[in-house]
Amino acid sequence: MPPSATLGQWQLIRLLFARHRLAMASVYFLALLYLVALMAEFFAPYKQSTYDLDHQYCPPQLVRWSPSEGLHARSAVLRVDPVTLRRNYVLDESACVPLGFFVSGEPYKLWGILPMRVRFFGADLPGSVEDEFIPGQASFHFLGTDRYGRDILSRIIYGSRISLSVGLIGIAITFLLGTTIGGISGYVGGRTDNVIQRGIEILTAFPPLPLWLALGAVMPPDWSPLRVYFAITIVLALLGWTGLARVVRGKILTLRDEDYVTAARLLGARHGRILFRHLIPGFASHIIVALSLSVPTMILGETALSFLGLGLRPPVVSWGVMLQDCMDIQAIRYYPWLLFPVVFIIVTVLSFNFIGDGLRDAADPYTAR
Repeated sequence: MPPSATLGQWQLIRLLFARHRLAMASVYFLALLYLVALMAEFFAPYKQSTYDLDHQYCPPQLVRWSPSEGLHARSAVLRVDPVTLRRNYVLDESACVPLGFFVSGEPYKLWGILPMRVRFFGADLPGSVEDEFIPGQASFHFLGTDRYGRDILSRIIYGSRISLSVGLIGIAITFLLGTTIGGISGYVGGRTDNVIQRGIEILTAFPPLPLWLALGAVMPPDWSPLRVYFAITIVLALLGWTGLARVVRGKILTLRDEDYVTAARLLGARHGRILFRHLIPGFASHIIVALSLSVPTMILGETALSFLGLGLRPPVVSWGVMLQDCMDIQAIRYYPWLLFPVVFIIVTVLSFNFIGDGLRDAADPYTAR
């Protein structure tokens, strides 16, 4: 008898999932990304609001290493063409910006509680008390800066808090609505099932993007960023639970007449207990797969609304808000590094999809392979 024949269902799922290399790599990447988002103040080289008017639209500066200077970067110096007045940056080979890990930088409060100055990586340069650089001082921007001289990498790290948390809060609401409504639809059946399914069909008949835009436009412009954040999360969840509800309904229809369900009824178990304690836990792995595949949709929904100006708005930082600077095609032509948030969005969405694929392959561990 092979060793896998003695393992339980969840043990087999973990074993099969561990064999999916892309899924495991995505798990490690997302764990690192959420850790960086959780400790954004420590990992970001600068504050999200720190600006440097002497380095507007500064291009990315590469990290270098030499035996004599160690980790360093060359300082970017602004040059203005006297004829076209176009701003260009050239690397000053004589000016070295020393880099290092756990360097002292601008003061901040970790999670708004612990006062600190140490940052994970960056230039060991004196930071001012205000959110502004000392004029003329050297600086390091790994992914460049925007039109206000704000460090793009720092804003991406701070923006990951909003963009990634929208997915987590959204799937929590989706799980509650999808399992409850889908479970009732499949367990009760009859007229109740018909009403719920027709409602789901009407809701899914609307094109997602125009519906998002319509609901985003309804939000009052004087709402606080916190209220807008939760409103967007709720809107995305209310439009994303239908897929999970159909998965739950289909599984309930196949399991509600099983012997263990009949035995529970004969023992006097209530309908709610049968549904949530006996039926739904029996296909929890399929629910996890459906939820993991719905997270990218919510992240892209928040990005789309914020990009179009109908979601989160400055001074709140999210990946979608950062992409508002890319609406001008001339800005993309001359400053392509403004599109770096797109890279993080694509990699994050692909990671969730790879995890969903791995979970889907491992969800039925008893299938012959």
